Amino acid sequence: MKRDLYAEVSARIIAELERGAAPWIKSWSATAGQNVPQNAVTNRPYSGCNVILLWLARSRGWTTPRFLTFKQAIEAGGHVRKGEHGTKVYFVKQLQIKDDDGDEAGARLVKMLREYTVFNVDQCENLPDGIKAGKPMRVRNPDARDALADQFLHSTGADIREGNGEAYYLPSRDFISMPTYAAFKGADHFYNVAFHELTHWTGHKSRLDRDLKKRFGSYEYAAEELVAELGAAFLSAEFGFDGNLRNAGYIATWIGLLKTDKRAFFTACNRASKAADYLRGLALADTAATAA
Repeated sequence: MKRDLYAEVSARIIAELERGAAPWIKSWSATAGQNVPQNAVTNRPYSGCNVILLWLARSRGWTTPRFLTFKQAIEAGGHVRKGEHGTKVYFVKQLQIKDDDGDEAGARLVKMLREYTVFNVDQCENLPDGIKAGKPMRVRNPDARDALADQFLHSTGADIREGNGEAYYLPSRDFISMPTYAAFKGADHFYNVAFHELTHWTGHKSRLDRDLKKRFGSYEYAAEELVAELGAAFLSAEFGFDGNLRNAGYIATWIGLLKTDKRAFFTACNRASKAADYLRGLALADTAATAA
């Protein structure tokens, strides 16, 4: 029987949510600088749903989120330890389907989900140190504002107005409202909320143009909240802020969303990755402009 990879991954995430746990909420501060899953050979970070799946796999106690394929381990001069089980990750492959006449002009592209297996460097032996080593850890004060994160927020150019009573993004006026820093439990909480609202901000029609009009109670609204939660999780992991669930009440709605649409989690992860990449691009452009 043909496997339904979308349904398999979706069922796994639903099972986590039904346990009352959002699998992207982690304590990142203890391993700052070593939280973003990446390929150990190319150093390219994984994106989309693969980030979440590799975070889940890390519960096995691995020290660093560096992964590689069986073949890459051998090519690097090492090997996967006997008896180790890998982790499935996914990518979308585009297949060109010709029409019945074999006419190239009538061909169409069909997206197919494919899976492959990766292993953590801790599951391998004899790998060079350069393959095994992650980034150095970043030390910060958990109670104080973080200069690097503040610089990132500023570099996006977003209109962030601190000192208001509530945290929200208002698309019609294109600004982010945030309470004062002192109103939060600490840096982790403040920046999680800021990253959440900043991810919403990327959805404006002048940026990534996601549908921000659907309001409370709809699956469309739940989907956008999931994008914002995942975007905040991706950025918090990068900066070493402990994860924080904005609203636990969303979990039931997300379960309903994922049960209704088996591709919803992939879509949300993809949009969150694009949002995080968009924000990183703004930060890099600002840095380059400042340097010039």
